Amino acid sequence: MNQAVPLVEMRGIRKSFGAVQALRGVDLSLHHNEVLGLVGDNAAGKSTLMKILSGDYLPDEGEVFVEGQRAQIRQPEDARRLGIEMVYQDFALVNNLDVAANIFLGREVVRFSLGPIRVMDQRHMAREAERLMERLRIDIASVRQKVETLSGGQRQAVAIGRATAFNAKVIIMDEPTAALSVAAIDKVLDLIQQLKEQGASIIIISHRLEDIYRVGSRVMVMRHGRKVADLPVAGDIHEFRERVVAYMVGARDDFAEVKA
Repeated sequence: MNQAVPLVEMRGIRKSFGAVQALRGVDLSLHHNEVLGLVGDNAAGKSTLMKILSGDYLPDEGEVFVEGQRAQIRQPEDARRLGIEMVYQDFALVNNLDVAANIFLGREVVRFSLGPIRVMDQRHMAREAERLMERLRIDIASVRQKVETLSGGQRQAVAIGRATAFNAKVIIMDEPTAALSVAAIDKVLDLIQQLKEQGASIIIISHRLEDIYRVGSRVMVMRHGRKVADLPVAGDIHEFRERVVAYMVGARDDFAEVKA
Protein backbone atom coordinates (compact mmCIF):
# COMPACT_ATOMS: atom_id res chain seq x y z
CA MET A 1 0.00 0.00 0.00
CA ASN A 2 1.53 3.27 -1.17
CA GLN A 3 0.77 5.86 1.50
CA ALA A 4 1.81 8.67 -0.86
CA VAL A 5 -1.06 7.87 -3.24
CA PRO A 6 -4.43 9.22 -2.05
CA LEU A 7 -6.78 6.53 -0.83
CA VAL A 8 -9.58 8.25 -2.78
CA GLU A 9 -9.30 10.86 -5.49
CA MET A 10 -12.22 12.48 -7.31
CA ARG A 11 -11.32 14.57 -10.36
CA GLY A 12 -13.46 17.05 -12.24
CA ILE A 13 -16.79 15.80 -10.96
CA ARG A 14 -19.82 17.43 -12.57
CA LYS A 15 -23.48 16.73 -11.90
CA SER A 16 -26.64 18.49 -12.99
CA PHE A 17 -30.27 17.93 -12.14
CA GLY A 18 -32.15 19.45 -15.04
CA ALA A 19 -31.07 23.09 -15.28
CA VAL A 20 -29.47 23.04 -11.82
CA GLN A 21 -25.71 22.52 -11.78
CA ALA A 22 -25.08 20.79 -8.46
CA LEU A 23 -21.36 20.14 -9.04
CA ARG A 24 -19.11 22.18 -11.29
CA GLY A 25 -15.86 20.26 -11.75
CA VAL A 26 -15.04 19.31 -8.15
CA ASP A 27 -11.78 17.66 -7.09
CA LEU A 28 -11.42 15.84 -3.77
CA SER A 29 -8.63 13.80 -2.22
CA LEU A 30 -8.67 11.64 0.89
CA HIS A 31 -5.49 10.19 2.32
CA HIS A 32 -4.84 7.13 4.45
CA ASN A 33 -5.78 7.47 8.15
CA GLU A 34 -7.27 10.91 7.62
CA VAL A 35 -10.46 12.61 8.78
CA LEU A 36 -11.65 15.09 6.16
CA GLY A 37 -14.35 17.60 7.02
CA LEU A 38 -16.66 18.55 4.13
CA VAL A 39 -18.49 21.82 4.76
CA GLY A 40 -20.58 24.43 2.97
CA ASP A 41 -24.02 25.99 3.10
CA ASN A 42 -27.13 24.12 2.01
CA ALA A 43 -27.06 23.30 -1.72
CA ALA A 44 -23.26 23.69 -1.84
CA GLY A 45 -23.04 20.18 -3.32
CA LYS A 46 -21.57 18.26 -0.37
CA SER A 47 -24.14 15.45 -0.21
CA THR A 48 -24.32 15.15 -4.00
CA LEU A 49 -20.54 14.68 -4.18
CA MET A 50 -20.62 12.00 -1.49
CA LYS A 51 -23.58 10.22 -3.09
CA ILE A 52 -21.48 9.92 -6.24
CA LEU A 53 -18.61 8.42 -4.24
CA SER A 54 -20.99 6.01 -2.48
CA GLY A 55 -22.73 4.94 -5.71
CA ASP A 56 -26.13 6.56 -5.19
CA TYR A 57 -25.63 8.98 -8.11
CA LEU A 58 -23.72 8.73 -11.37
CA PRO A 59 -21.60 11.77 -12.31
CA ASP A 60 -22.18 13.52 -15.62
CA GLU A 61 -18.42 14.00 -15.96
CA GLY A 62 -15.32 13.20 -13.96
CA GLU A 63 -13.34 10.27 -12.62
CA VAL A 64 -12.91 8.48 -9.29
CA PHE A 65 -9.71 6.72 -8.27
CA VAL A 66 -9.29 4.36 -5.31
CA GLU A 67 -5.68 3.67 -4.26
CA GLY A 68 -4.50 5.03 -7.59
CA GLN A 69 -6.74 2.81 -9.71
CA ARG A 70 -9.66 4.19 -11.70
CA ALA A 71 -12.90 2.96 -10.15
CA GLN A 72 -16.25 2.31 -11.80
CA ILE A 73 -18.85 3.12 -9.15
CA ARG A 74 -22.31 2.75 -10.65
CA GLN A 75 -24.25 1.56 -7.59
CA PRO A 76 -23.74 1.25 -3.82
CA GLU A 77 -22.60 -2.37 -4.17
CA ASP A 78 -19.66 -1.20 -6.31
CA ALA A 79 -18.63 1.26 -3.60
CA ARG A 80 -18.90 -1.39 -0.88
CA ARG A 81 -16.70 -3.78 -2.85
CA LEU A 82 -14.08 -1.02 -2.90
CA GLY A 83 -14.41 -0.56 0.88
CA ILE A 84 -16.50 2.64 0.77
CA GLU A 85 -19.46 2.89 3.15
CA MET A 86 -21.85 5.76 3.86
CA VAL A 87 -23.63 6.44 7.14
CA TYR A 88 -26.74 8.52 6.43
CA GLN A 89 -28.17 11.21 8.66
CA ASP A 90 -31.30 9.14 9.35
CA PHE A 91 -29.05 6.15 10.30
CA ALA A 92 -30.93 3.81 7.85
CA LEU A 93 -31.60 1.32 10.64
CA VAL A 94 -34.61 -0.98 10.96
CA ASN A 95 -36.21 -0.12 14.28
CA ASN A 96 -38.03 -3.42 14.89
CA LEU A 97 -34.87 -5.49 14.41
CA ASP A 98 -32.18 -5.96 17.02
CA VAL A 99 -28.64 -4.56 16.88
CA ALA A 100 -27.08 -7.76 15.50
CA ALA A 101 -29.68 -8.02 12.72
CA ASN A 102 -29.05 -4.39 11.75
CA ILE A 103 -25.29 -4.92 11.65
CA PHE A 104 -25.71 -7.81 9.21
CA LEU A 105 -28.69 -6.38 7.29
CA GLY A 106 -28.30 -7.40 3.65
CA ARG A 107 -25.21 -9.47 4.53
CA GLU A 108 -26.79 -12.13 6.69
CA VAL A 109 -24.80 -15.26 7.48
CA VAL A 110 -26.72 -18.34 6.31
CA ARG A 111 -26.32 -21.56 8.28
CA PHE A 112 -27.98 -23.71 5.64
CA SER A 113 -30.52 -23.50 2.81
CA LEU A 114 -33.40 -25.72 1.77
CA GLY A 115 -34.40 -24.49 -1.66
CA PRO A 116 -35.77 -20.97 -1.23
CA ILE A 117 -35.72 -21.30 2.57
CA ARG A 118 -32.64 -19.94 4.29
CA VAL A 119 -31.84 -20.44 7.96
CA MET A 120 -29.72 -17.65 9.41
CA ASP A 121 -26.83 -18.30 11.77
CA GLN A 122 -28.16 -16.04 14.52
CA ARG A 123 -25.59 -17.15 17.07
CA HIS A 124 -22.65 -16.35 14.79
CA MET A 125 -24.04 -12.93 13.86
CA ALA A 126 -24.70 -12.07 17.51
CA ARG A 127 -21.19 -13.13 18.49
CA GLU A 128 -19.59 -11.05 15.72
CA ALA A 129 -21.79 -8.06 16.57
CA GLU A 130 -20.69 -8.31 20.22
CA ARG A 131 -17.03 -8.34 19.13
CA LEU A 132 -17.61 -5.29 16.99
CA MET A 133 -19.33 -3.38 19.80
CA GLU A 134 -16.50 -4.33 22.16
CA ARG A 135 -13.78 -3.30 19.68
CA LEU A 136 -15.40 0.08 19.12
CA ARG A 137 -16.28 0.45 22.81
CA ILE A 138 -19.94 1.07 21.98
CA ASP A 139 -22.00 1.00 25.16
CA ILE A 140 -25.09 -1.16 24.47
CA ALA A 141 -26.63 -3.57 26.97
CA SER A 142 -27.14 -6.36 24.43
CA VAL A 143 -26.88 -6.87 20.68
CA ARG A 144 -30.28 -8.57 21.00
CA GLN A 145 -31.78 -5.23 22.02
CA LYS A 146 -34.13 -3.73 19.44
CA VAL A 147 -32.89 -0.55 17.81
CA GLU A 148 -36.13 1.28 18.64
CA THR A 149 -35.17 1.12 22.33
CA LEU A 150 -31.79 2.85 21.82
CA SER A 151 -30.95 6.51 22.34
CA GLY A 152 -30.01 8.74 19.40
CA GLY A 153 -26.33 8.48 20.22
CA GLN A 154 -26.49 4.69 20.48
CA ARG A 155 -28.28 4.48 17.12
CA GLN A 156 -25.61 6.59 15.49
CA ALA A 157 -22.93 4.37 17.01
CA VAL A 158 -24.65 1.24 15.68
CA ALA A 159 -24.93 2.80 12.21
CA ILE A 160 -21.22 3.66 12.26
CA GLY A 161 -20.40 0.20 13.61
CA ARG A 162 -22.33 -1.42 10.76
CA ALA A 163 -20.33 0.63 8.25
CA THR A 164 -17.05 -0.62 9.72
CA ALA A 165 -18.08 -4.26 10.18
CA PHE A 166 -16.93 -5.44 6.77
CA ASN A 167 -13.44 -3.94 6.52
CA ALA A 168 -14.42 -0.54 5.15
CA LYS A 169 -11.47 1.63 4.12
CA VAL A 170 -13.52 4.81 3.72
CA ILE A 171 -16.47 5.81 5.90
CA ILE A 172 -18.61 8.76 4.83
CA MET A 173 -20.74 10.29 7.59
CA ASP A 174 -23.58 12.70 6.83
CA GLU A 175 -24.14 15.03 9.82
CA PRO A 176 -23.17 12.34 12.38
CA THR A 177 -23.80 14.56 15.42
CA ALA A 178 -26.96 16.34 14.29
CA ALA A 179 -29.74 16.38 16.90
CA LEU A 180 -27.63 14.54 19.51
CA SER A 181 -27.08 15.54 23.12
CA VAL A 182 -23.72 16.93 24.21
CA ALA A 183 -22.80 13.63 25.88
CA ALA A 184 -23.79 11.65 22.78
CA ILE A 185 -21.78 13.99 20.54
CA ASP A 186 -18.69 13.38 22.66
CA LYS A 187 -19.10 9.62 22.34
CA VAL A 188 -19.58 9.76 18.55
CA LEU A 189 -16.50 11.96 18.14
CA ASP A 190 -14.50 9.59 20.34
CA LEU A 191 -15.68 6.73 18.10
CA ILE A 192 -14.53 8.60 14.98
CA GLN A 193 -11.11 9.10 16.58
CA GLN A 194 -10.94 5.39 17.40
CA LEU A 195 -11.76 4.45 13.80
CA LYS A 196 -8.96 6.68 12.55
CA GLU A 197 -6.53 5.08 15.00
CA GLN A 198 -7.64 1.65 13.77
CA GLY A 199 -6.80 2.53 10.16
CA ALA A 200 -9.98 3.94 8.63
CA SER A 201 -10.23 7.14 6.62
CA ILE A 202 -13.33 9.23 7.21
CA ILE A 203 -15.21 12.01 5.44
CA ILE A 204 -17.57 14.00 7.66
CA ILE A 205 -20.27 16.22 6.17
CA SER A 206 -21.14 18.61 8.97
CA HIS A 207 -22.37 22.08 9.84
CA ARG A 208 -20.69 21.75 13.25
CA LEU A 209 -17.22 23.22 12.71
CA GLU A 210 -16.31 22.50 16.32
CA ASP A 211 -16.67 18.76 15.62
CA ILE A 212 -14.39 18.96 12.58
CA TYR A 213 -11.90 21.02 14.58
CA ARG A 214 -11.82 18.34 17.26
CA VAL A 215 -11.31 15.24 15.08
CA GLY A 216 -10.44 16.49 11.59
CA SER A 217 -7.12 16.57 9.74
CA ARG A 218 -8.30 18.81 6.89
CA VAL A 219 -11.44 20.68 5.90
CA MET A 220 -12.71 21.11 2.34
CA VAL A 221 -15.11 24.00 1.77
CA MET A 222 -17.71 23.98 -1.02
CA ARG A 223 -19.80 26.86 -2.33
CA HIS A 224 -22.32 26.77 -5.19
CA GLY A 225 -21.09 23.41 -6.45
CA ARG A 226 -17.39 24.28 -6.40
CA LYS A 227 -14.48 23.60 -4.07
CA VAL A 228 -13.35 26.98 -2.77
CA ALA A 229 -10.84 25.94 -0.09
CA ASP A 230 -8.92 22.91 1.19
CA LEU A 231 -7.32 23.75 4.52
CA PRO A 232 -5.51 22.05 7.40
CA VAL A 233 -7.29 22.00 10.73
CA ALA A 234 -4.98 24.41 12.52
CA GLY A 235 -4.88 27.41 14.83
CA ASP A 236 -7.32 27.93 17.66
CA ILE A 237 -11.02 27.21 17.23
CA HIS A 238 -11.94 30.88 16.74
CA GLU A 239 -9.36 31.42 13.98
CA PHE A 240 -10.36 28.14 12.34
CA ARG A 241 -14.07 28.99 12.42
CA GLU A 242 -13.58 32.52 11.06
CA ARG A 243 -11.42 31.33 8.19
CA VAL A 244 -13.76 28.51 7.15
CA VAL A 245 -16.91 30.61 7.44
CA ALA A 246 -15.33 33.34 5.30
CA TYR A 247 -14.94 30.84 2.46
CA MET A 248 -18.40 29.36 3.03
CA VAL A 249 -20.19 32.71 2.68
CA GLY A 250 -17.99 34.10 -0.09
CA ALA A 251 -16.23 36.74 2.00
CA ARG A 252 -12.97 35.24 0.73
CA ASP A 253 -12.54 34.13 -2.86
CA ASP A 254 -8.78 33.47 -2.92
CA PHE A 255 -8.72 29.72 -3.43
CA ALA A 256 -6.72 28.08 -0.64
CA GLU A 257 -5.41 24.54 -0.81
CA VAL A 258 -3.16 22.36 1.29
CA LYS A 259 0.16 21.71 -0.42
CA ALA A 260 1.27 18.07 -0.42
